[in-house]
Amino acid sequence: MIQRFRQLSMRSKVIAIVIVVLAGSGVVLGAVRLGKRTPTVPTYEVKRGEFLDSLQFRGEVKALKSVTISSPSEAGDLQIIKIAPEGTAVKPGDMIVEFDKTKTEQDLLQDKSALKSAEAGIEQARAQARLSEEEDKTTVLKARYDVEAAKLEASKQEIVSKIEGEEAKLKLADAEQKLREAETKQKSDQSLNKATIQSTEEASKKAKFDVARAENSLGQMTLRAPSAGTISLLQHWTGSGDAPYRPGDRAWPGAAIAELPDATTLRITARVDETERGRLAANQPVTVQLNSIPDRQFTGHVAQIGAIASMDFSSGWPITRNFILEIVLDQTDARFKPGLSGQVTVIVDRVPNAVTIPTQAMFQKSGQNVAYVWRGSEFEERNIEVGRKSGDRIMVATGLNAGEQVALKDPSVKE
Repeated sequence: MIQRFRQLSMRSKVIAIVIVVLAGSGVVLGAVRLGKRTPTVPTYEVKRGEFLDSLQFRGEVKALKSVTISSPSEAGDLQIIKIAPEGTAVKPGDMIVEFDKTKTEQDLLQDKSALKSAEAGIEQARAQARLSEEEDKTTVLKARYDVEAAKLEASKQEIVSKIEGEEAKLKLADAEQKLREAETKQKSDQSLNKATIQSTEEASKKAKFDVARAENSLGQMTLRAPSAGTISLLQHWTGSGDAPYRPGDRAWPGAAIAELPDATTLRITARVDETERGRLAANQPVTVQLNSIPDRQFTGHVAQIGAIASMDFSSGWPITRNFILEIVLDQTDARFKPGLSGQVTVIVDRVPNAVTIPTQAMFQKSGQNVAYVWRGSEFEERNIEVGRKSGDRIMVATGLNAGEQVALKDPSVKE
């Protein structure tokens, strides 16, 4: 019995010891798990490396020299039948735009018909003038003959009766009157015939001009490339918005249809605010990412910075004044053409061995710049000093060390 009691007592002690050990293990395990708890918000590892101090602008590809292809200025309403597609590489003489020739050909036929009619009118007027001139000459000659005959009869008044002498004088006066009338009519007909011939000649000149103009317009119904280049179609209003020209569209006389930019003069242009212009200088390195060429990044340098501010009408109201920045690229691309836009990044300075974080890892608390640093099981609010800021990156002067994890969202804000 005593032995039995001793065994039970020993077993109770062992059970108690096991319970104590298990309880202690649970506490330790809980503490370990608490110490290794993961952050509840996204974090970023603070890095040390080169910090690029840069400025970013919206840039656009422009050509300093370009040939504009325009519709004929005196051809009336035009309809496009054919047009070279956007980006087509052309050689001198290649077709760019072909317009409908139907109306121009009809106008040319009408003008040629009017010219023939005018030339026939000249010949008719000249023939009529010659006939009228011969008739007038005949009438004048006859009138002169009658005057001479009347003078002869009047000279006989000394040997004939007084009555016959007076009759002879009357006949002489009548003959002289008819001569004056014939000579006056001759001069009048000459002036009239001259005016008629001049009128028909003017009509002929106008008809010739119309024919030449129609022939010239007909020749301009096909616009050809004056030099080699890549076609850049221009925008026009279609009723539902701006769009490049295409077959079937109508164009006003003299309308700019396309451009042939000189590839050697292509530049990236951007507008720079006065506060940023002071940080820019010629030959600074540049990177350019064009929206329509997402698979390639271009490099280049600042070629020129405007010395005088100009008005920027694209900035909305109120209209601002800023400076034009010109950038030359180191590479080229077949897809590179005027009108493309994208982001221009000008590298102002490079700072080696710098501590950097994203802008979303910095927060404002009581007028101070702070970051939330993960310290094992919780975030620690820490004041930081910003050295520089460029785009979406911040260079931290003091307050953070490389390798630390910082929150990208404010962990003190409960959602």
